[in-house]
Amino acid sequence: MSNDLQIRSMLKKLRLPVVAQNYTRLAEEAAANNQTFQDYLFALMEGEVIQRDEHAQKLRLSRARFPVIKTLDNFEFNVIPSLNKALVLELSRGSFIDRRENVIFIGSYGTGKTHLAISLAVSACRLGKKVRFYTVAGLINELLEAQSQLRLGRLESTLAKCDLIVLDELGFVPFTKEGAEALFTFCSSRYERGSLVITTNLDFARWKEIFGDEALTGALLDRLTHRCHILEMNGDSYRFKESLRRKRKNVN
Repeated sequence: MSNDLQIRSMLKKLRLPVVAQNYTRLAEEAAANNQTFQDYLFALMEGEVIQRDEHAQKLRLSRARFPVIKTLDNFEFNVIPSLNKALVLELSRGSFIDRRENVIFIGSYGTGKTHLAISLAVSACRLGKKVRFYTVAGLINELLEAQSQLRLGRLESTLAKCDLIVLDELGFVPFTKEGAEALFTFCSSRYERGSLVITTNLDFARWKEIFGDEALTGALLDRLTHRCHILEMNGDSYRFKESLRRKRKNVN
């Protein structure tokens, strides 16, 4: 067997496909440019690392189960003048996750809360964090289903490994007493162990309406807001304004 075939066979065993694809070309370029062996080795390893990082990032984004991918680049902050843009940009750097802090977006329908929550979570994925997106109703259903099938501990163990969990649309759908208790238990388990990003259309004073128990609601808010960034997003519907703008553009 020739050296080339042996090299390719060994690279396949070592799972270095980028090196296998490029080592001959890069060797020729290194010889032509009088590069050192270290320069050649660096170019080989850099290509492999870049591709692995890109693959890992795609995998994290896929496992997060976002309904859509949103970023801060296409969010129009001027539409919601009450929003603290500087804080949002700071949060996108992910240090709040390292500190196990929470973020709560509070505002009326259509103001971009979900967009920003997903944007922060996408940024976290790109920073190497493990992320999971849920609607609140979806999480409650999954928790109750796992409980009925005697696999709740396994689910909780899986979610505990996430650096960040997004809970979208708190207050949009009412839930049962069992659902409220399941959500309380889950959020309590994240306290100072992992970050949450929550979106809600309800002021804190109205959370009792969906949890149905004043003591439980108070205890939950105490945990969620202890180390938390609260961003208010009051204003006209962001989606409605976007829709009007698209219609005007089509007419013109």
